[in-house]
This record gives sequence, structure tokens and C-alpha cells, in this order.
Amino acid sequence: MIRVRGLSKRYGDIVAVDDVSFDVRPGVVTGLLGPNGSGKSTTIGMILGLERPTAGTATVDGRAYASLPAPASQVGALLDASAADPARTARDHLRWVATAARLPRRRVAQVLDQVGLAGAAGRRVRTFSLGMSQRLGIAAALLGDPATLILDEPINGLDPEGIRWMRDLLRGLAAEGRTVLVASHHLGEMQDTAEAVVILRRGRLLADSTVAELIRGGQSLTDAFLTLTGAGTRPRAKAAAR
Repeated sequence: MIRVRGLSKRYGDIVAVDDVSFDVRPGVVTGLLGPNGSGKSTTIGMILGLERPTAGTATVDGRAYASLPAPASQVGALLDASAADPARTARDHLRWVATAARLPRRRVAQVLDQVGLAGAAGRRVRTFSLGMSQRLGIAAALLGDPATLILDEPINGLDPEGIRWMRDLLRGLAAEGRTVLVASHHLGEMQDTAEAVVILRRGRLLADSTVAELIRGGQSLTDAFLTLTGAGTRPRAKAAAR
């Protein structure tokens, strides 16, 4: 489980995340939703130990990321699909990641097959489309066969077929009992993919709920989001109890 409690981050006078608390449970896909600038990436950075919180805590299985005994085998993350060296082949990139993280290199072929890149293993990353780069980033996140996955905007650049593939992959990983947190501003797709959602706006928590609760009455997740953001400047701490 990912547990966030009272999490805040300031950059001088700018409040990027403001007293946010939520849980991400195993076995479901949880969407971390909000428009650009809502604090999604900053929150993920603090969960992964890349940003130091101004206040509050973020833990994975009860421990800060930096104190996990085998972080690469416990948490897989996709933050930037363009981070791979464009001169490397997909296979060599994953071998490099595996070596750096002290993971078995036999996993490289397995994850390339899992994300549908087995036929492109020998191609240089510079020849990849954005969608293929996203798949390569997912492959890197899966190398350690982690129980927790944290993915920042994984559907960016994917065509409709790729979006369906990503949806099925995320649901399948959650069905295996993994904890899956997906940051996105694509509300319509998250309605079809996620079971639970955490919605941020301007660094504050607007909703921590199930999708079913938010769309009760026939409205879409986008409609629910617009209702929440149009309800006033004072955010609601909880839209519905899980």
C-alpha cells in the first residue's frame, strides 16, 4: 500500500502540494488525476524520494522509499518516457537498467515481450515513436517484477490501440494484487481504467473516492471533476468514502 499523510511541498512562496492525504490500495488501479500544474508529479516525486516534503509523509508498505531494502524490486516507476539513451537499442537500455538496479538480466526478454516490443528489441530508441517509448518505459518499470507501480502519464502518445493495451495491462497488473498508481489528466480514459481516484487541483485534494461513487447518477468522471472544480475555491477533503 502507498500511504500519503499530510503531504505538503513549498517552493518559496509557491505551494505545489498542500496537506494531501490518501491511500493507494493493492488490487485496484488508482488514478491520480488533475489538470497540468495540479501537483500530481510533485506528489509522485515525494512518494519516490525524489522530492523532500515540506511537511507530511509518503510511504510504500510502511516505509519511506529511501529506506526500502530493495526499491527496484518493490517499486517500479515511469516518470519520463524520453529518458532512455536514444543511441541504445531497447534491449541494451533495459540491460543497462537491470545492471544498475542489480536485477536479473533474464527479465529483459520477458518484459520486452510483455509490453509488445520483442520484435523491436534490436532497434535504437531514437527510431521509436512516442507510444513505443512509453512501452519501453513500462518495460523498465516492470523489470524488478515489483508489487507497486507508479506511472506518470503512461498513455501520452498512445494511439487508440495502444490505449486499449495500456488499459488491459494496468487492470491485469492490479488483478495480480499489485498496487497501481497512475497519474493522468485524461479523465475519460481513467474512467474506463481506474477503480479508485484521487483528484488534485492547485495542490489540494478535491476527492478521494471510487469512480463508481463519483459517476453515480449517470454523469461522467469529467462531469464530476468539473463539478468539483467549479464548486468554489475551497476544496472538499473527501468527495465520497471508500
